[in-house]
Amino acid sequence: MDAAVEQSRVDGLRDAERKARTLFDEVVARGLIVPGVGERELSDQIRELADELLGVRKFWHKRIVRAGANTLEPYAENPPERVVEADDIVFLDFGPILAEWEADFGRTYVLGDDPAKHRLADDLPRIWEAGRTYFEAHPDVTGAQLHAHVLRLIRDAGWDHVGEHVGHLVGEFPHVRISGEKMASYIAPANPDPMRRTDAKGQECHWILEVHLVDRHGGFGGFFEQLLDIPS
Repeated sequence: MDAAVEQSRVDGLRDAERKARTLFDEVVARGLIVPGVGERELSDQIRELADELLGVRKFWHKRIVRAGANTLEPYAENPPERVVEADDIVFLDFGPILAEWEADFGRTYVLGDDPAKHRLADDLPRIWEAGRTYFEAHPDVTGAQLHAHVLRLIRDAGWDHVGEHVGHLVGEFPHVRISGEKMASYIAPANPDPMRRTDAKGQECHWILEVHLVDRHGGFGGFFEQLLDIPS
């Protein structure tokens, strides 16, 4: 692919993530994550804020707000709605479409002083960075190899993991639908393909890395995701 075209794709994805980060920062600045707010209500507030700040009206995957015990559930599940409590942990996973580019951004927030929840929240970006370090150090890494490494990092830190993968392809909207039958689109055990490759259109593949930590005994979890191969 022409270098200028590819640079334009990289710039588009980077800008989409930058705007998603701005949205999440504004959620915190406006104090939207508070005890007593329901998950659906908070999701709607963030949707309205995305429209106000960025003109975003479309999301390429379902908007996820999870609190307390619901933070144990993987993406595919739809647990009953909870209300955020005073000593809770909450994560957000949103996929806004910005100028026809997909962002996929996830962060975790702790209300209260529970040390276990704060330790998990602190471990999320640390484990994510260690996963990216491994990716950068292994030019021929496959989806299966990075998945195995990230799971080792999670278990070495004393946490469990839920879900079948730790990330996926991202790009222009609408991208080629990714499904369980096409695991080459995921950072997953069933993906033996090199992650650094071109797709069917001859475009460079770009990836989201996601880390979902859970404490099954404590009954809570947390989530962190962003672009893997394109620095902020």
